[in-house]
Amino acid sequence: MADYIIATASTADMPAEYLQEKEIPFISYTYMIDDVVYEDDCKEETKQELYEKMRQGAAVTTSMINTYTYYMFFKQMMETGKDVIFLDMSREITKSYINALEAEKQIKEEYPNQRFYMMDTRCISGGLGMLLDDMVKLKEQGKSFDEVIAWAEENKLKVIHWFTVDDLNYLKRGGRVSNAAALVGGLLSVKPVMYISNEGKLVVSEKVRGRKSSLLAILKHMETDFVDYEGKEVFILHADCLEDAEFMRDKISEIFPGVGKISITTLGTVIGVHCGPGLLTVFYLGEKRYG
Repeated sequence: MADYIIATASTADMPAEYLQEKEIPFISYTYMIDDVVYEDDCKEETKQELYEKMRQGAAVTTSMINTYTYYMFFKQMMETGKDVIFLDMSREITKSYINALEAEKQIKEEYPNQRFYMMDTRCISGGLGMLLDDMVKLKEQGKSFDEVIAWAEENKLKVIHWFTVDDLNYLKRGGRVSNAAALVGGLLSVKPVMYISNEGKLVVSEKVRGRKSSLLAILKHMETDFVDYEGKEVFILHADCLEDAEFMRDKISEIFPGVGKISITTLGTVIGVHCGPGLLTVFYLGEKRYG
């Protein structure tokens, strides 16, 4: 097997069991619940505890990863003597990316005889997780460091992200919508349908009335951009709304006969803090991104 390391951040939202089984190092973002700091360990029980407390009205925030923390994480991997590929969230989503770049610069100066590649993935959450999983599979097939990077750079903008949220107030707190929009949206049961653009930004595609309409809107978009789907995997992530995730799984199986594995996973804590319980996301390798 090709001998190098593929590493990521906890915001790839892959289950802790997967990361352990595949021996994928990951750096943890942190978040706070009522001023108590927690580490995103990717464990199911951690996610469930967060959503329960959010539904109870707890105050939640997230924190950036500082340069020193990135540096120490990178250094630990470089000390193995192996080359490293590191995947974090899109630089347009997290300000931590700037700190990671500074740490990358230090690492490359300190280890001039090893390769360290930090990709601007233009992906977040399960989209990042899907990109990671495909790269790990290529590594397991014996693909080289350069081959895996080349495939990822060529295909990262084909990782399609669709989102909808149940409560606009969480997006309001993060500055994604105005106070007025959140108020009116709540009164009228308006639900945004969002995607990640080629630039790696979260963009609102449309606003619809009612939860079911937002789920059906995602399915409608999939009919446009999920071409050549035979055998391809779909990742569904949910923030404490399993019933909706199962509805989406069943509809995708119906609309796209012959589709590959459809996995359902609980959304990670960091994205969950910003979007709230009820967020539902669908990820797949499609033709091209919307917009």
